[in-house]
Amino acid sequence: MATESFSPQTAASTGLGSEQRVRRRLLRMFRTPKGLIGLSLVVLFSLTAILSPLFIQEALSTKINVTARLAPPSPSHPLGTDQLGRELSYRVLLGARTSLMVAVLAVALSIVLGLPLGVLSGYFKGWTDLSLMRLVDTLLSFPVLLLALSISAILGPSVRNATVAIGIAFAPYLSRIVRSETLKVSSLPYIEAARAQGASDLRIITRAILPNILAPVMVQATISVAFAILAEAGLSFLGLGTQPPTPSWGLMIQASRDYLDVAPWTALVPGTAVALSVLGLNMLGDVLRDVLDPTFIFESAGAQ
Repeated sequence: MATESFSPQTAASTGLGSEQRVRRRLLRMFRTPKGLIGLSLVVLFSLTAILSPLFIQEALSTKINVTARLAPPSPSHPLGTDQLGRELSYRVLLGARTSLMVAVLAVALSIVLGLPLGVLSGYFKGWTDLSLMRLVDTLLSFPVLLLALSISAILGPSVRNATVAIGIAFAPYLSRIVRSETLKVSSLPYIEAARAQGASDLRIITRAILPNILAPVMVQATISVAFAILAEAGLSFLGLGTQPPTPSWGLMIQASRDYLDVAPWTALVPGTAVALSVLGLNMLGDVLRDVLDPTFIFESAGAQ
């Protein structure tokens, strides 16, 4: 019986499918309402976070104007002002930068920590799997926000420490997903063929395992960015994240608590920004999951 040859092309083809198939799925899904809305919200959020600092000076968002305290939305104050007379329009736009920066860096840190743990655990199994997963299970026993809150409280309140805390709190969830996918991929025939040909464990992991688990990692990373935005807002609301006077959606909501009855827009503006960004990322994550799932069937197309 001929031994199945091992190559990066063979390994990659079993995961995401052909490039043409993925492209067709992607174009088709982004024509659906969920795809269009999700992509539009994510693009709007990303462009706001990237471009706003180029056109709006941070001094404008921290400028105090006591004569315009709690001014409602109007032509002169598009989104109203807060209790210090600061323009909410400037603060909510610049706050997108803080949220995106913390969320992306936190998710990147969770991938750096969780990906190796999951791959090593799923590939080597045995005592390696047992010891690593007990560590992961210990961290999973804590609610993610509580774990991030505890780590941030120990490290001290700052944007950097909040990023580290969120990244560590999210890493166990990613490692569990990576372990599950690694277990499935490592049992496929081409992995056995690679071992039979004498390929090293490092080569198998880097050339065969990792390319075939990228799809669930991408989906989980997209969804994790949404939850990281919520976590950053929560930590800032509790005083353990972004510190004044830096614009932050969580800080804006925290400062609005005493003025909800007379100036509800001080909470509605940043709250709406958080809700829309999280909604867009979750919808985009659903689309990516459907596109990158090789068993996905377009039920909507069949219904038509």
